Amino acid sequence: MRLHSFRGGRSCLLAALLLSPAVGMAAETAGMRTTGGAVIVAQAAPASMAEYQYLLAQYLAARQRYEAEADAYWSVVADKRRLRVGKRRGGQDVLLQDYVLTQPPLYAGPPPPIDPSAPTEEPPRKYVPVVADFLRAAAQEFKFVPQPPRSEIEYKRAYAKVAAAAGLTREQAVRIYAFESGGNGKYDVQAGLEYPRPDARAISSALGYNQLLSTNSVELLAEKGHQFIAALQGKAAGLSGDSKEALQRKIAVLKSMIAFSRSVPDTWNDHDRLANTEKGLGTHALNLDVDIGPLLQTQKLLDSVVFARKQGYGRALRAAELEMMNLTGDGNGIDMITMPAAWRERVPTSNFFRQGGYERNPVAIRNNVVAKLIAATDAKMDEEIRLQGAKDLASVFPK
Repeated sequence: MRLHSFRGGRSCLLAALLLSPAVGMAAETAGMRTTGGAVIVAQAAPASMAEYQYLLAQYLAARQRYEAEADAYWSVVADKRRLRVGKRRGGQDVLLQDYVLTQPPLYAGPPPPIDPSAPTEEPPRKYVPVVADFLRAAAQEFKFVPQPPRSEIEYKRAYAKVAAAAGLTREQAVRIYAFESGGNGKYDVQAGLEYPRPDARAISSALGYNQLLSTNSVELLAEKGHQFIAALQGKAAGLSGDSKEALQRKIAVLKSMIAFSRSVPDTWNDHDRLANTEKGLGTHALNLDVDIGPLLQTQKLLDSVVFARKQGYGRALRAAELEMMNLTGDGNGIDMITMPAAWRERVPTSNFFRQGGYERNPVAIRNNVVAKLIAATDAKMDEEIRLQGAKDLASVFPK
């Protein structure tokens, strides 16, 4: 997952709000409230608005102080990250002082006050597409219906076969499946929906055993699509009759999705833009196909393994180490797992995130140095591999 921060302009915005006449005028402005489609004018009491303005000024002042401190901190984090990348490219040793060794500031001021003149209704949450949307988009945009497995164990066998052939170990495949899918997730498990709860809702497009984002699906097709085509063509060569014709039709659809994924420059941002279109959602549905899904899910991990080898990491990655690359990106991940053990106890996890991603990741905040984050990941894997889904995957993994 690649995470992005939002910096620049926030402190100016806070200052502008503090000085804005709109804040002073709020006491004289009616709030708009809707009930059953009708607009109702609600006038806030002057005393309530005066208290609100006072609390708002305190909040904005505290936020402004925090933003200034945070911007300075995260700028140094980015500078030192660029320095380490440059050193590695130049064959120079990375030193402990090439990391920020202090923890990032966290906002601890007053919460934003509630505007008594504002509408009482909460704004609707941004809708996150779910499996039904991926399937609808695939049918609409590509005339494609993924071939589901006849059972969950069939998909696990298909995934285990592909993963083992690619060189992934049982330990890597099973423990990462357990960590990413909650230990018992099915082939169509989506982030936020791992556990059956009445209030469960999807929190991202992350899908499947290794939780690929829709952007991952588009990027993998753009970069590795030829490999997926070759794998399916090899499988088709051993079939005949209706089965062969069905797989050949699937290959034709895959080719059109690859062409779509390659219609923009090979950058994450461009692929992300495509992934959020109807065709992009339809492309993501490939993860639900018993022939193609295991190829995509495996390739995501394999790319990290290959990257580590190219960086001179000789031994097999432990599952928790591979997960660090999956969590923070290959470059940041290899940075973490190649540092001396003594450094892991001192280097904050903030060095491997951008601000927005770090602040949305309570695990990285709670386990705020590298050693703690890796240990927490291992502990979660130890817990989740005891569940039946993980046991089933382990049982079908080739010996």
